[in-house]
Amino acid sequence: MGRGRRRRTHLGSAERDAGPAPLQDGDVGRISGYRFGHVVVDGEIHTRDLIVLPGRVIGNWWRREGHGLVLEDLAEVLEELPERLIVGCGYASQLRPDPRTLAALRDRGIEVEVLPTTEAVHRFSERDPERTAAALHLTC
Repeated sequence: MGRGRRRRTHLGSAERDAGPAPLQDGDVGRISGYRFGHVVVDGEIHTRDLIVLPGRVIGNWWRREGHGLVLEDLAEVLEELPERLIVGCGYASQLRPDPRTLAALRDRGIEVEVLPTTEAVHRFSERDPERTAAALHLTC
């Protein structure tokens, strides 16, 4: 197959050589290999927005408005969110969380960090993956 038509199911040599995000206490790094429109979670390549929870990954995460984030966008996972949520707002931070949504999450006792996705992936690697979730916008 030509380069443009290659199936994206396995890690390429550059991604394998780069290794996972820093590990904590022997845990396996969950999120690695982020670049515009692409991230590796638990060894699986994702090319659409996603939510990473301690017990599962929600791929192909859609929001009511593409570059907004309202509480309704998290309805499927709201009861599963651990004490910390890291929101990756995209490569150029185009996703804009509604301040009322952030306040509602904080009212539920959830610490929320809003960062460009590159920084969000790094921050996630520094946190306890059993107590942290990530909602990641992969493109703009």
